[in-house]
Amino acid sequence: MTFEEYAFARTSALVRLARLLTGDEHRAEDLVQDVLARAYARWGRISRTDRPDAYVRRMLVNTHNSWWRRLSSREISVAAVLDQAGDVDEATGVAERDALWRLVCDLPARQRTVIVLRYYEDLDDTSIAEILACSTGTVRTHARRALAALRQRQVAATHAWAGEL
Repeated sequence: MTFEEYAFARTSALVRLARLLTGDEHRAEDLVQDVLARAYARWGRISRTDRPDAYVRRMLVNTHNSWWRRLSSREISVAAVLDQAGDVDEATGVAERDALWRLVCDLPARQRTVIVLRYYEDLDDTSIAEILACSTGTVRTHARRALAALRQRQVAATHAWAGEL
C-alpha cells in the first residue's frame, strides 16, 4: 500500500480519533496533518510493519501528548456553553452525550486516551496497549479508574443539578 492510498483511506478516521483526543476540530486537523507529514517521511519503514495503522495511531497519540504538554497548546478558544435541554426529545440525548463528553475531557490524558480508543474507536485492550506502548493490565487499570471517575462525577453532577431545581 502506498502512502497516498493509506492517507486517502484513513485520514477521516485519524481526524475523528484526533478530534476525540483534542476536543477541537481545527486542532485535530492540524494534529493529523503533522502526523501524516512525519509518517510520509518514514513510510518505507512504516509500511513494512505488520500493522501500519496501529503505528500511525500511536504516532497520533504520542504527538497529541506532546502538544498537550506544551503550555501554548492549552489555550481555550471559546468558553464552554452550559446549555440544558428543556423538553424530552432528540436534543436531550445530544445534551446528555455532550455532558458525558465534557466529563471525559476532564479525565487525565492517559485515562481519556484509553476511553477514546476503547469506546469511540472500538479497539481491544491488546491494540490499545500496542498504541500506548504499555501492558494490557495498564490499559485495564486506566479504563477502570477512568470509569470510576466518570461514575463519581456523573453522580456529583446529577446531585448538583437536582439541587438547582
